[in-house]
Amino acid sequence: MKEKKVYILLTDTGTLFTKMIKLYTRKPYNHASIAIDPNFSEVYSFGRKNPKNPFIGGFVKEDTQAGLLEQARCVIYGCTVSETQIQKANDYLQKIEKQKHNYRYNLLGLFAIAFKKQSKRENAFFCSQFVATVLKESGIIDFEKDLSLVTPQDLENIAGFEFVYQGELCNFKAEINMTSDDTLPVDIETMTI
Repeated sequence: MKEKKVYILLTDTGTLFTKMIKLYTRKPYNHASIAIDPNFSEVYSFGRKNPKNPFIGGFVKEDTQAGLLEQARCVIYGCTVSETQIQKANDYLQKIEKQKHNYRYNLLGLFAIAFKKQSKRENAFFCSQFVATVLKESGIIDFEKDLSLVTPQDLENIAGFEFVYQGELCNFKAEINMTSDDTLPVDIETMTI
């Protein structure tokens, strides 16, 4: 049986909105996504529904080869999971995708983090809150803090997740596209550009 993995993708898209967030966080990566397939053809997050408008957001299935992620810098972490956990993650993602019109971006939650205040909003997530929720709902990670306070930097330091890649996302995708296997090629498991 092939190993199943879940991946956390942290990115810096270089947009004005990202630059403003970086001024506050002083961290290199401020957007989080989750992938459950090794080819990164299905990457999920909460973010811009329209790449040109940062104020209309919600559940998004991101294209790592186009739009804002095409030229993004990134860091990727992976975790080996059970068949049950990967199925739970997939079920949760499919449930959200089928009801995506009921979900919105939790912009207020971003401001609440600055004051270390929990933000309980029904059917609303910001990117790292969403990724943390998927990980918790699938039984992969049980966070010690409230999920509305989870930042991309928290996701970078989760026990059990190992470093996979850091550099330009397009270079990582090019390496993946050169292989036909269902797992990441060994020579890029710890690649840094």
